[in-house]
Amino acid sequence: MTGAETLIVSLTIFALAAFLGFELISRVPTLLHTPLMSGTNAISGIIIVGAIVAGGASDSTLQKALAFVAIVFATVNVVGGFLVTDRMLEMFKRRKPEE
Repeated sequence: MTGAETLIVSLTIFALAAFLGFELISRVPTLLHTPLMSGTNAISGIIIVGAIVAGGASDSTLQKALAFVAIVFATVNVVGGFLVTDRMLEMFKRRKPEE
C-alpha cells in the first residue's frame, strides 16, 4: 500500500469507529453512565500509554504533535471521569448527624 492508500484506509476506520462510538454511547441508559465512564477511563489510560509510545517512536513533528494532543485529550478525560466518579461516590456516604 502506498502512503495515500494507508491514509484513506486509516481515515475510513476512524470515521466508522467515531460513528459507531457515537451510536453506542447515545443509546446507553442513564443508570449505566457511571459504570460506562469507568470503562472509558480505563480505555483513556491505555490511549495515554499508546500515545506516549507512538510519540516517542515518531520521526516527524506532525506525529509528535498528534501524540501530544492525544495525551492531553485522554488525560482530560481521565481526570474528568475521576472527578465525576468521586462526586457520585460522595452521594452515597453517610453524613454525620449534627449535634
